[in-house]
Amino acid sequence: MWKERLSALDKRRKRILQAGGQDRIEKQHKSGKLTARERIEMLFDPGTFVEVDNFIESRIDDFGLDKKRVPGDGVVTGYGEIGGKTVFVSSEDFTVIGGSLGEYHSMKIARIQDMAYDMKAPIIMINDSGGARIEEGIDSLSGYANIFLRNTKASGVIPQIAVIVGPCSGGACYSPAICDYIFMVEDIGKMFITGPQVVKTVVNETCTVEELGGAAVHATKSGVTHFTYKDEETCFAGIRKLLSYLPSSYLEKPKMIKDKEDTSAKKSLLYNLNNLVRRNKIEPYDHCEDLTDIVPDNSRKAYDVLDVIDRICDKDSFMEVQKDFAKNIVVGHARIGGQSVGIVANQPMVLAGSLDCDSSDKAARFIRTCDCYNIPLVVLVDVPAFMPGTAQEHKGIIRHGAKMLYAFSEATVPKISVIMRKAYGGAYIAMNSKNMGADVVYAWPGAEIAVMGAEGAVNIAFKRTISEAENKEETREQLVQEYKEKFMNPYVAASRGFVTEVIKPSETRRRLMAAMKMLKNKQVAEIPKKHGNIPL
Repeated sequence: MWKERLSALDKRRKRILQAGGQDRIEKQHKSGKLTARERIEMLFDPGTFVEVDNFIESRIDDFGLDKKRVPGDGVVTGYGEIGGKTVFVSSEDFTVIGGSLGEYHSMKIARIQDMAYDMKAPIIMINDSGGARIEEGIDSLSGYANIFLRNTKASGVIPQIAVIVGPCSGGACYSPAICDYIFMVEDIGKMFITGPQVVKTVVNETCTVEELGGAAVHATKSGVTHFTYKDEETCFAGIRKLLSYLPSSYLEKPKMIKDKEDTSAKKSLLYNLNNLVRRNKIEPYDHCEDLTDIVPDNSRKAYDVLDVIDRICDKDSFMEVQKDFAKNIVVGHARIGGQSVGIVANQPMVLAGSLDCDSSDKAARFIRTCDCYNIPLVVLVDVPAFMPGTAQEHKGIIRHGAKMLYAFSEATVPKISVIMRKAYGGAYIAMNSKNMGADVVYAWPGAEIAVMGAEGAVNIAFKRTISEAENKEETREQLVQEYKEKFMNPYVAASRGFVTEVIKPSETRRRLMAAMKMLKNKQVAEIPKKHGNIPL
């Protein structure tokens, strides 16, 4: 009797693994895509994945669905370990009715969301679906609503990562949009609310699927995605890397991960050279010696802030977020002395590092994500202004800029700023200034902290003096120089307490490490309230 029952179980398990059948699996591979199970195998630590609800199947018989019924109902759900950390997953299976979402398909996803929420563990939602299963009608729409509700409930509680490795259209797009991060693979990943045919019919606009919702569009124009990869293998490797910077939930802090080279170098000096690494001596893994060569003292000359980030962070630890969107600001995860940090930096190579609508949105969302998961913020400041002009004003720079102000003000994690060069006007305030709640503000000796640049200030303040001078240009240049010497230096701000300390560029990494060590037990007692009127 047992032999028959065990044999029957093996047959059922084999049927589950066959998914939509060998023909559809081969078709999936020919289209350049992995199957749902292959993706899970690539993502999780070997031998750790445990599937749940694998026998569930649709109960609908209408429209011939009884002949298409497959155990699992087009989605694989379960849990396992990634880098030793428990993680939950749902992976849609396009080989089963096009991965379409029906009553039980959505119920499986909702259940795994509930498990992740209850266990306070991250969840990864892999999207490869033709959308709502029309044959199941309102049950499909109800299923999406159940998923969205759980996405929202878990927001800021556990890390939620969406992966777009196939079509994701209509209502299905909103689940990834609520997640913390969206990964997308070029060529195979597609996201749009309405397809090209509907767009053509409704607004008489002709476009391809790629032009409407391809990976490049969402990486560069819409800003919907956070990471874009050329293939699934590198995409899943990126997800594994991202998880190493995040805690399992809001209840934890990210783990310290020491770079092997840094650790060995440090031990070598500590034990073999009798503690020669002391205060005011550069540590062996400090990369800041050439920062004065990277950052020109002329505030009008551009440089790549990524070179600065590379010097202050642990070797090869920076993982840029939304790197192809709103390039005038750089955000991403990194480590400094093994500590997970969030980097926010102006990029002088693009729009001189000024803040506009898109960069404000990009920064605000990243800041709030770091705050949710107890990740300290390190802000590198070199900003001339909020971007002027009618285009930005009409697009709503006021409300978009307010998001950034709100995000920094609300964040209770350790917040450290380094003013490298320009810090002018309202943009100075928005970039984590002392009065906006920064715990520590460092400034380099060449930092310029003022309402505006010297030229603009002189043109306004000394307009009459210049107009009455015999040599107007010479007078203007002299006044500009005097203004810079008297007002545009970090010591004025330091004397008022707006700058904690003026430091040498070469000291930056060590000062950041010391500040983070001091701030590691920071606690802020907030008045209990709802989330507040967040600027839209």
